[in-house]
Amino acid sequence: MNNRIRQLIDQITALENELNAAIEEHEEKIRYRIEGKRVLFEQAISEAHVRLKTGIFRWFLTVRPQNYLTMPIIYGMSVPMVLFDLCINTYQTVCFPIYGVARVKRADYFVMDHQHLAYLNIIEKVHCMYCSYAVGLLAFASEVTARTEQYFCPIKHAGKIRNAHSRYKHFLDYGDAENVHERIEELRTALAREKEEAGHKIQ
Repeated sequence: MNNRIRQLIDQITALENELNAAIEEHEEKIRYRIEGKRVLFEQAISEAHVRLKTGIFRWFLTVRPQNYLTMPIIYGMSVPMVLFDLCINTYQTVCFPIYGVARVKRADYFVMDHQHLAYLNIIEKVHCMYCSYAVGLLAFASEVTARTEQYFCPIKHAGKIRNAHSRYKHFLDYGDAENVHERIEELRTALAREKEEAGHKIQ
């Protein structure tokens, strides 16, 4: 990886940090705070949220017909998703310690907080939590897969990948065969260092 690419990666990382800081500042203006697993709004905002909530009967009348038709398919996906979740967890629990790779902390990828929004009725909250689970599961599985790819085959593709995982930018360039096995071993060593650092944080 040449110096220009490294500089661009550093700039992108700095911009991502700046964006996250700006988002946090915006969220503070909405006037809520997090206590443990609860999200608490100021009283006036909470009261306004309650007034904005759509009742169950009215909600059923406003749902689009096509949403009713596809609902069994959407919620039917819960079975393969739970099985996939179980498989991903089993895989990393059994294999990552053998590889010397830190396990992905599942809780970092599953954010379930829409149930605290008083302007959503119970059905809307269930829908939101289901979507949050699905999105979290895919993000969690993506990180498990990314660490696996870094261990076994950290080589970029010839073609562009849309929304590549965060580790991809550090992989070896396609067709760059110079000292390839030594450099792959370096990326494996980086994974091992992550595991050591994670262990120190727990202690």
